[in-house]
Amino acid sequence: MKYNFRLASSVCSCLTNFLGVRWELRGREHLEQERACIIVANHQSSLDIMGMFQIWPVMEKCTVVAKKEIFYAWPFGLAAWLCGLIFIDRMNSEKAHSVINTATNHIKDKKMKLWIFPEGTRHNTGKIHPFKKGAFHVAITSQLPILPVVFSSYYFLSSEEKRFDSGHVIITSLPPISTKGLNTDDIEHLMQKTQSLMTEVFHATSREVQFSSISDTF
Repeated sequence: MKYNFRLASSVCSCLTNFLGVRWELRGREHLEQERACIIVANHQSSLDIMGMFQIWPVMEKCTVVAKKEIFYAWPFGLAAWLCGLIFIDRMNSEKAHSVINTATNHIKDKKMKLWIFPEGTRHNTGKIHPFKKGAFHVAITSQLPILPVVFSSYYFLSSEEKRFDSGHVIITSLPPISTKGLNTDDIEHLMQKTQSLMTEVFHATSREVQFSSISDTF
């Protein structure tokens, strides 16, 4: 499985280089630490998956929660299955919670990271949309820290205009947010705190990459 992830990482790296996407990772030290945690990342496009695989060698021991529909999007679905992604049925919350809880016990034992997109659905609208509670419920009940990861805006990508230009993406890993001593009554506050921190970084890095893009044209 580890080999499969490394292979997928290499393929995605070559593909994004071919597409002209340049990735820049900040806060690498937070991802490098060998510890169990819940990674929450903003979700704008399928390009997020390529960005995730781009930084996979840094994280190394990590797995991802994905909606089951991805499995049927071959060949990516097959690759995701071979890599051990955790597929959940979003229409069956009870079963989804059971699958994630089982996975959480495993990642705690193995000191792995569990990657979740808390927005649920991708939105390339220039902002971070409201989070669902799942990731934060898991983090609190398992007493694992939240590790926020922020992708800057894909200003070079527009589905409406059918446009995909070359571009620069900053991936920022923020310091972990402890859940020690928190209980389920604290989920809303933890969720809002995390989204606020991520939104601030998202707007700052998005302005940076867009300004850099404009400067490069002159």
